[in-house]
Amino acid sequence: MGSKNIVKKSKRNLAKYRGPECLNCGRPLDLTDKFCPNCSQRNTTKQLSINDFFQEFLSSIFTYDSRLRFTIKDLLFKPGTITRNYVDGQRLKYANPFRFFLSVSIIYFIIQGLTTSFGINKETSSFKVDGENLITTKNLDSILNKIPEKNKLIVETDTLKKVLDSINQINSIDIAESEKEADTITRYLSESELDTIQWSNRTVERFFEYRKYYKNTKIKDSEIALDNLKHPKTRLNRWIYNKNDAIDRVIDNPYGFASYLMNKIPFFLFFFAPFFAFFFWILYSMKKYNYMEHLIFIFHIFSFVFLLVLICFIPDLILGDSIFVAIALTFIGPFYFYKALRNFYKQNRFFTILKFILLNIAFLIGSMITASIFFSISAAIY
Repeated sequence: MGSKNIVKKSKRNLAKYRGPECLNCGRPLDLTDKFCPNCSQRNTTKQLSINDFFQEFLSSIFTYDSRLRFTIKDLLFKPGTITRNYVDGQRLKYANPFRFFLSVSIIYFIIQGLTTSFGINKETSSFKVDGENLITTKNLDSILNKIPEKNKLIVETDTLKKVLDSINQINSIDIAESEKEADTITRYLSESELDTIQWSNRTVERFFEYRKYYKNTKIKDSEIALDNLKHPKTRLNRWIYNKNDAIDRVIDNPYGFASYLMNKIPFFLFFFAPFFAFFFWILYSMKKYNYMEHLIFIFHIFSFVFLLVLICFIPDLILGDSIFVAIALTFIGPFYFYKALRNFYKQNRFFTILKFILLNIAFLIGSMITASIFFSISAAIY
């Protein structure tokens, strides 16, 4: 019912856009035919627009059956051709590019998350007593070396808790004494001094001041810290100070933060794709394709990357290394991108190679800028 309403509202159904044959299967049609009686595709020659693209996306939610097989087969073995077919009108044959990209990326990160959850990160594993991280296996030896011989205990299985309690008690005394010494000799900028700093640099300077104070005093409560520093308890100041805890979590468990970022890569690519499509629109401005059709090409490229990584996932899992993924992304990925450009835009080798290089440079620069924004936002909410 929902898909019929979408079809009725679409301007692509107007008589002036109907053609003499079906663009999907080639069956001859009358101008009165709204749909092809052979394959059921809409009879329209209207150039794809943003509105049309998302209408077809909503409509495709209700019919996602055999399109998956054709989409995967042509996406893997016909680089660029699947986009050309889709743009030229063979849309009933394939899954909606946007929806397929989301589906493949979500499947990949679900599988990655499941396998990661069964792994053990030896670098950050820790002993726990009463649910608290008292000492990590990474720094156990260095802490034991700091303890005087007279305070060392004989480690037995049933006395492990006592050993760890003793270690942390001694360590906390040493830290407290060093904090007192550091606090007496360290001077922090006052609010009035911060106000004299240029506005663009003030927040950065404030962050480093709070980080320095946090490391010297180990005070986690922003209210107490701001009271001691005699800084106003504004929402911004509290937020900046509370980021110290997030920084510590990243330092203690960088693998966890990396996993946190990895799970957001589909959103990063989705956010970045419209900017990347802009470079295609400039380089191929002499072609008949509009901005939306360049964007479809990009979604097909990103979908192929996720499919490729999924295919390499099983042998890499068996070997316990990412060698197949590395080889695939280093050699197969660039070759596929080049072939897709050739097959879709139909230019000679010289111009395709030239634009291949320019697009890779644009991708590198654009992704660095977008990744910086993405990383900053992710770190801010971590």
